[in-house]
Amino acid sequence: MIYLNNAATSWPKPEAVYRTADQYLRCLTGSPGRGTHEAALAAGRALLESRELLADLFGINEPEKIVFTSNATEALNLAIRGLLKPGDHVITSSMEHNSVARPLFALQTQGVEVTIIDCAPVGTLDPAAVERALRPNTRLICLTHASNVTGTILPIEEVGAIARRHKVYFMVDAAQTAGEVPLNVEEAGIDLLAFTGHKGLFGPPGTGGLYLRHPEVVAPLKYGGTGSQSELLTQPEIMPDKFESGTLNSPGIAALGAGVKFILETGLEAIRKHTRELTAILLERLKELPNVTIYGPSDVAMRVPVISLNIKGISPGEASAWLAARYDIVTRSGLHCAPLAHKTIGTLETGTLRLSPGFFNTAEEVEQVIEALRELVREVQKRDS
Repeated sequence: MIYLNNAATSWPKPEAVYRTADQYLRCLTGSPGRGTHEAALAAGRALLESRELLADLFGINEPEKIVFTSNATEALNLAIRGLLKPGDHVITSSMEHNSVARPLFALQTQGVEVTIIDCAPVGTLDPAAVERALRPNTRLICLTHASNVTGTILPIEEVGAIARRHKVYFMVDAAQTAGEVPLNVEEAGIDLLAFTGHKGLFGPPGTGGLYLRHPEVVAPLKYGGTGSQSELLTQPEIMPDKFESGTLNSPGIAALGAGVKFILETGLEAIRKHTRELTAILLERLKELPNVTIYGPSDVAMRVPVISLNIKGISPGEASAWLAARYDIVTRSGLHCAPLAHKTIGTLETGTLRLSPGFFNTAEEVEQVIEALRELVREVQKRDS
């Protein structure tokens, strides 16, 4: 099998991720904050280590301001619904995933004003357009760091500077960039950073988190047991307990920590260099194929390893199924839960075929995929002639 669906879930994982998950499931039955026995203490230490590793990766000075969630969607909902109130104004882009678009759409019915900045057809964003959209009641700017459809990297440093200048909160959805692109919350002026564990961070599904620079201004999404201040009927204000009600996925979070440790030890620069090389090969070789439309910027430095395309004469779904059945190549087709992005690039009616290589893919695999696509294009041309 050749796996090119890392934008959805990375695979395979580093061996340490598998070992860590297995170890915690087999040997540790404790829940952090729920007892003084060794298993509970070990689980607490694992969560602390994962928080500290993530803080190192993202340039976060206070690890306790990272709260664990089940994925980036939960993190984004926590931030959006916990921060915005009726009468507030929020600015976002036309490249956002539904994990941002749907919560904002829901809040519009409750009196939150939403401005969507139109991006260029390749997915790029003009920071000046964000600044022009600011209003006296603007409370939040919320942007994806990179599109899951075109791979386009948005200028978060420039927008972060705008947010700081105007004293507006700035949130970044790093689902496609965490573990792939260098990201420092201080340098980029990020107040809220949402990330998922199962993509570039090499963690298992069901893991993710949110960094909150100002946790005091965000209301919890969930209320319940935290293992702390249990005598109170009010939610604790201490971090990270304020936002971590219920039993956490300790085995998954420990395994996520193993994935982040692999990134730190391997070096983000080395990971980025390899995936950029694979993306460059794909982009260059895809241009040689007739009747193939490629979306997003041509400059590989402006994108993460995500490539959307369409082949004239065959739907993305048919193309994806053909690649899987004929050559056991795993891709993804459709709208990728991002209709705003597809409207931006003109593929809302068709969707796209998406190729997303990862760190464990090879140049040889990429060449095999190109040859498979070449054969598919020939078959479609013969069928339609």
